[in-house]
Amino acid sequence: MKKTRILIAWLLMVGPGAFAQTYYLDNVKVENRSVEKVGRSVKVEMDVVMDGLDMKNQHSLRLVPTLVSADGSQELPLEAIVVNGRVRDKVMARQQSLGEPVEEAQVSLRRKNGKAQTVHYQTEVPFSRWMVDGRLDLRGYVTGCAACSEGDELLATGEILPYEEPQYLMQPVAQPKEEVVKRRSEVRTARLQYRQDSHNVLPGYKDNRNELDKVQASIDAVKENADLTITGIYVTGYASPEATVAYNMELSKRRAQKFVEYVQQQNPELDKSLWHVDWKGEDWAGLREEVLKHPRLLKQDEVLKIIDECQGDQDACEEKIKALVPPTIYQRVLNEMYGPLRRNEYRIEYNVRHFELEEARRLLNSRPDLLSVAEIQKVADSYGRNSDEYRAALQVAVRTYPDNVTARNNAALAEIETGHYAEAISLLKDAQEPSLINLLGVAYFKNGQLGEARKAFERAQQAGYAGAADNLKMLQEAEEMLE
Repeated sequence: MKKTRILIAWLLMVGPGAFAQTYYLDNVKVENRSVEKVGRSVKVEMDVVMDGLDMKNQHSLRLVPTLVSADGSQELPLEAIVVNGRVRDKVMARQQSLGEPVEEAQVSLRRKNGKAQTVHYQTEVPFSRWMVDGRLDLRGYVTGCAACSEGDELLATGEILPYEEPQYLMQPVAQPKEEVVKRRSEVRTARLQYRQDSHNVLPGYKDNRNELDKVQASIDAVKENADLTITGIYVTGYASPEATVAYNMELSKRRAQKFVEYVQQQNPELDKSLWHVDWKGEDWAGLREEVLKHPRLLKQDEVLKIIDECQGDQDACEEKIKALVPPTIYQRVLNEMYGPLRRNEYRIEYNVRHFELEEARRLLNSRPDLLSVAEIQKVADSYGRNSDEYRAALQVAVRTYPDNVTARNNAALAEIETGHYAEAISLLKDAQEPSLINLLGVAYFKNGQLGEARKAFERAQQAGYAGAADNLKMLQEAEEMLE
């Protein structure tokens, strides 16, 4: 109890100031502050004004300018300024004279209380991108007798390296033009088997029944859809190269005509004026594709060379293939590669009616090909700009109409605006239209690929996009700040 009373009495004599927090930065001012990017470095310059600072004799104030990122996750302390009270300054001077280590600092000085005193501070550090839109704090660390900590302070000097992302010139979201008449077509191939030198359609011969059923199913799919109106059925006959060119031209004609006659009989309700017949004879382009499908064909390169150089007499060209040694080469070509060439291709053309919004929504995933780009855009808009459903609908538009510039532009913009930059790049990387190449540059920039952005803007400029030159200028300014 006696010891306790003595301690309390001592505390009363010392008074409350013995344990009070010391605040010095309230009396420190920062003037003429400058933080600028110079090349790949950041130059920091300021005047630290201490005219109102009253330092206690035993105290040392360590001022540490610190660069801090905008989100506070990264920081870089800079060289310090050390300000000492009278006694503390003498202690440090003695330590230095004895060769004892002291705290490193750019400037170390004694504070002369009551007098004007300013430190001009200047330093330079390597630039890092996180510094952009950051801030510069001046942190104070006070030590007193026996180097015990007396508390830390902070003086916020303001933001640094302000950066406003370029507002690149690009095509905005556009409403696609509606198709006055929605014309569509479906191309199919019927590979029927024929007896030698025959052109008659034989449903029971080999796999013909299966082929004819597929033909009828494709016609029924259009014919029975109340939303569609057939406007034409176009049939083209082809032949393989065995026999003469003249013979095969006539053979492809007869086979195409007989094929149409057979299908017409199965669909008597279709006006005969809808049917159109053409024939091409020998299909050498198709032969080349078939040969490429057989990489293990002996002397494949020689066969392809004969095909590629066949510009005139096709009968002579076939003889060259027949003359290849060993004879099994031609036999393989005849037996394995000629067959797919003997075919009828048919194209069903039809018009599609226009759909109301709810109808279009139902068709979006099942039959988007029956919708126009404008109808798909309306479905997307109904979900709200840049929602997941909006983006998904526009992706459908691009998959369905890959050559439609407006569809691709709108889909890429939606990805960019929602931060899906890689997806936007994927949509645009093969684009050839100037405005889409320019938009690719924007996507690359947003994704942090400044070099690729420059290449895209340069391509857009060469392709004639009016805003590309301005975009290149803005990119250069951004590079100077960010790199």
